[in-house]
Amino acid sequence: MRRALKANQPTRGHGALEAYLARKRAQRANQLIPEQQRRGRLLDVGCGSYPYFLATTPFAEKWGIDQIFDAESTLQLDDGRVVLIPFDVQRDVSLPFATDFFSVVTMLAVFEHIEPAKLKFLLGEVHRVLQPGGTFVMTTPSSWTNWLLKLMARVGLVSRAEIDEHKDTYAQREIRSTIEGAGFDPGKVTSGSFEVGANLWATATK
Repeated sequence: MRRALKANQPTRGHGALEAYLARKRAQRANQLIPEQQRRGRLLDVGCGSYPYFLATTPFAEKWGIDQIFDAESTLQLDDGRVVLIPFDVQRDVSLPFATDFFSVVTMLAVFEHIEPAKLKFLLGEVHRVLQPGGTFVMTTPSSWTNWLLKLMARVGLVSRAEIDEHKDTYAQREIRSTIEGAGFDPGKVTSGSFEVGANLWATATK
């Protein structure tokens, strides 16, 4: 790996609130995952410098992909392990997994980092690797927070490296449209907000 994994540094760069925000995203994602699916496999796309969500959520098998890793590795935990695979979704949206492989796929604060044209194809891959009945969970900052995040990055509250990489912003209707366009049944897509509307979430069932 390019650097040692640090539990207090879940994203690239530095920001006083990064660890706190990672915990809030993980908390919301955990609330959205059906309990019975925790007996299967979980994939976190864009899991971060330290895969905080994967390290703290209970699941039978846990996998993470991110461009930050140089080679496949394993994070050993008290309750098992997390398999970490180097993968850059900006270069290749074809996920390196078999069809119907995962019970749950998550993308926490990842939508905004991907070119919109590539995001559609990546979500199609998410749909492919999910098992029938499997759940997709995502979060992203609300579009109105764009100016606020840039300000917070300037004063060191959030990572400038992460904010500078943002490719787009989203509202709930745009998130739903994007997910539905990737093959998910519109009747099985739900969405909402958290942190006083500053962040959005959505789930979809295959």
